[in-house]
Order: sequence, then structure tokens, then C-alpha cells
Amino acid sequence: MTTLAPPPAPAAPEGRHRGPARPSSRLGRVFTGAPEDPRWARPALWAVLALATALYAWNITSLTGNSFYDAAVYSGTKSWKAFFFGALDAGSFITVDKPPFALWVMGLSARVLGYGTWQLALPMVAVGTGSVALLHRMVKRDFGAVAATVAALALALTPITVAIDRDTNPDPVLVFLMLLGAAALMRAVRTGRLLPLVWSGVAIGFAFNTKMMQAYVVLPVFLVVYLWAARVPLGRRLRNLAVAAVALVVSSAWWMVVVDLIPASSRPYIGGSTDNTVWDLVIGYNGFGRILGASSSVGSQGNGASFGGSSGLYRMFNEIMGGQISWLIPFAAVALAGGLVLRGRAPRTDPERAALLLWGGWFVLHYLTFALAEGTFHPYYVTAMAPGVAALAGAGGVLLHRALRERRAVPWAWVLPLAVAGSTGWAVVLLERVSGEGALYTVAEAVAAVAGTVAVAGLLAGRFLGRRRLLGLASLAAVVALLAGPAAYSVAAATTAQANGTNPTAGPS
Repeated sequence: MTTLAPPPAPAAPEGRHRGPARPSSRLGRVFTGAPEDPRWARPALWAVLALATALYAWNITSLTGNSFYDAAVYSGTKSWKAFFFGALDAGSFITVDKPPFALWVMGLSARVLGYGTWQLALPMVAVGTGSVALLHRMVKRDFGAVAATVAALALALTPITVAIDRDTNPDPVLVFLMLLGAAALMRAVRTGRLLPLVWSGVAIGFAFNTKMMQAYVVLPVFLVVYLWAARVPLGRRLRNLAVAAVALVVSSAWWMVVVDLIPASSRPYIGGSTDNTVWDLVIGYNGFGRILGASSSVGSQGNGASFGGSSGLYRMFNEIMGGQISWLIPFAAVALAGGLVLRGRAPRTDPERAALLLWGGWFVLHYLTFALAEGTFHPYYVTAMAPGVAALAGAGGVLLHRALRERRAVPWAWVLPLAVAGSTGWAVVLLERVSGEGALYTVAEAVAAVAGTVAVAGLLAGRFLGRRRLLGLASLAAVVALLAGPAAYSVAAATTAQANGTNPTAGPS
């Protein structure tokens, strides 16, 4: 059996063609990147961010948001009491069925800029683009600029992410806060310091005050990654986790405790609850009700289980959900498995394996939660899974490419081509489902099929003939093949009315 020696650092090949020295100031690095970055890296990031902003903000003055939450934002511009509680009406009779943090974000924008369509959508565009930038920063630190650029582009072009970032549901804020928590966690893992871990707990606490229990889906993997990979002794890891848990509880529970301590006669009824308490909303409608099936409650938007199809492990690939999120799932799954094998003998604190565990756990936990949920389920919920899939596509893809290029064992020559072939084949299936809906999807199907064939052939030929330039061109073709379908759906999401409203989706109208 071939020994799996640790591969070389990923930054070395990317930095071979650096030009003259670039500004070393912090402001200069914003525009040109760090001195050790390849010259193309920062312009590529800015291009991806510009693309994300354009998709999320296209025709921003004519978007149709979620009228349920829009009404609460409007009420918050008329009454600070309604603002604090997230009430549907300025008289504070009943609240929405979520905690109010995302409403506060939109409400502050409306109070400063005035109440209107673009004023409510602007914060969602900002946090959506911010999530792309944050994912890029996290992936780049561990896997280099190529992986980061692919991951950022994959997230920017995830169809359901484009659809929901053009809406006024709370999910874009939730994803951004969860990514902030993940970034702080990985800083704590690398440095062993307590403060970043505390900030991670605070970020997830604010995410809880955005969409309650959904914010906690990532907590098990956060716990595992820190316990496994943090660069401090086990006793200190446990103490740090205990302190961070306190920060998490306080930042999660403060609004709930304050509201439930106020006499019911002096505050609005808690929408979505059965007994007028936030606690019931947390445990019931926004907790076990989502997983096991919800009973009726006052002031909720109703049971939406049918919007995402029947529950089950296949849900992400069905006729409704497939085009929203599943494009890169086959590739991400292979990349995760292959990456963990490649880093299997690395030291406990290996940053690449820690990052793979984070993004793999993020992906798997969200997949299982959404696939098996029996209660209220809308397609746009799965935007929370997109960062994990995108990060695995970028980071795992680079690891598999490195193995194909540098490992002598023949099986590794086939893993990346097979992963590309699998996801490209699935993309063709998805696009064939909607081939009659317009030329956009027909062209995307042809591009995916041709680019995928070129990529697989080029990867194998480059590996066995020893042509590294051919490997590079084949890898570029693979990116085109994997993202042609998502790009078509994302363009549709940015240009059709179906992408907006109470149940935003991407793709054919």
C-alpha cells in the first residue's frame, strides 16, 4: 500500500509567477492582496464579489419580498416597541414567528434610508456578498487562492442562494452569522486563544436570534473540530468550551428571557407559539415541530412541508430541490471522502484536516436535517447548506488535483476525473429536466456536457502523459462544467419574478 505522505503546502505553486512587490499596507492589501498571493488572486476575488452583487441586486427596486416580514419591518419604522418585539403591526398586537434580529437589520436600513423595496433588500445583498467574501477568506487561509476562488464562485452561483439573497427572509443574515461563527472558531483552533471561541459562541447566539434552532445545526461539528484540532491541551480545551458555552447561552437567550419576563398584557402575542411564550416558539414551531411535524399555532405562516417535496435522503435531488442546491453535492461528497483519506495521517492539529472536518460536518449535518425534516420546509432553507458544499468543492477539489498530480498510486489518478464526471452527469440530468423551458438551459446543458468531457479526458491524459499544463486547462474546463448549470439557474433567479416572495426559488418560472 502506498504511504500517504503529507502533500506539499498549497501556496507554493500559486506563487511562482509573482510580479513586482505590491503595497504592504492594510489598505493596499485590500485591493492587491497579500504579498505572497499570486497576482491574479485579488482581481479574481473582486470579480466574484462583483458577480455576486450583480446577481443579488439586479433590478433591486422591483423585488417582491416576503410580505409577512416586510409588514413587521414597516411596523418597526413606526414604533420602537414593535421594532424590539418584531411585531406585525405598529400597535404590537402579535409578533412574527421568528426572533427579530434580521428584522432589526432591515428595520435600521428602512429608518435611515426610508421604507421601500430596495431599502429592505439592500442589507440582504450586503450580507449575501459578505458571506461570499468570508468563505473565500476562510478557504484561502487553509487551501490557497485557487480553492478559495472556486469556493467563493460556487457559493455566489448557488441558485437558491441567489434567490434568497434577493428576498427579505432572514436566511441570508443567518448564513452570514454562522460563517462569522465558523471563522472565529477556526481562529480559536489555530491560535488556542479563548476570545475567538467566545466570539464564535456570540455569533451563533445572534444567529439563534435570527432563526432560532436552525442556527444550532452546526454546533456539533464546531464542538468536534475544536476538541480534536485546537492547539492547546485537552483540559484547557474543555475549559475554553465551557466559557464559550456561557457566551452562547447568554447571546442566544437574552431576548427570549426579556420578552418572557414581560407581562403578557404589556407585550404582543408571540406569533407561532401555542401558549404566548418565546420558549414554546423555540421548542415547538421553530424546534421539534420542524423536524417531527408541527401542530397548529397562532401567527405562523402555516405548514409548508410540501414546498420541498417528501422527506427522505433523496429530497435534495427531487424535482423541486434538485436545481436549487444539488449540482455540486456528488463532487463535494467525493472531495470530502478523498480529502479525509489524504490527510488521514496528518498531526492532530493539521489545519487542512480541521477545515475539512468543519466543512464536511457543516454539509452533512445540514443535509440530514433538511432531508429528514417532517415539518415546515421551504426550499430556501437549504441556502444554509451552500457554504459547506462550496467550500468542499474548492478545498477538496484542490486536494484531489494535488493527489492526481503528485501521487504515484494509480487509483488517485481516477478520483478527481470520476468526481467531475459524476457531478457533470448529474448536471446534465438536471438540465434535461428543464430543457424545454428556454435556450438558456439548453445552452447550459451543452456547455456542461462538452466541458465535462474535455475535463475528464484532459485530467486523465495530463496525469498519464505528465503534461501539467494540460492538467491546468482540464481543471478550468471542470470548473466550467460544474458551474454551467448553477449559473443558468442563477441568471434566471436574478431576472424572473419567481425568485422573489414568500417562497423564493431559482430556475424556470
